[in-house]
Amino acid sequence: MKAYRRQPLYLAFLLHRLSGLGLALFLPMHFYLLGLALNGDAALDRALEWTAGPLFKLAEAGLVLLLAVHLFGGLRLLALENLPWSDRQKNYAAVAVAASFFVACGFLLRAF
Repeated sequence: MKAYRRQPLYLAFLLHRLSGLGLALFLPMHFYLLGLALNGDAALDRALEWTAGPLFKLAEAGLVLLLAVHLFGGLRLLALENLPWSDRQKNYAAVAVAASFFVACGFLLRAF
């Protein structure tokens, strides 16, 4: 394994990229569901019926996790580019990941 891949900030980079990819994969499904609303209320209602299940709630929490990871990863990148940094970079990355999990867990607790 290359030396830079063993650093914790590489994990932050990887999480940011993977969360962006996950969000990009979600968008076509989201647009499809929104497009059903154009076909009338009945089509949208049929599609929304299966969103009440616990598996969907769990997937929804995963989506919120992806959003939070991507948001905090982007904020970390903005800070990295625009602020003077010290050796505390690893701590900031860990706080960003922890904050993402707290946001997703809070959403999950509210959903059930």
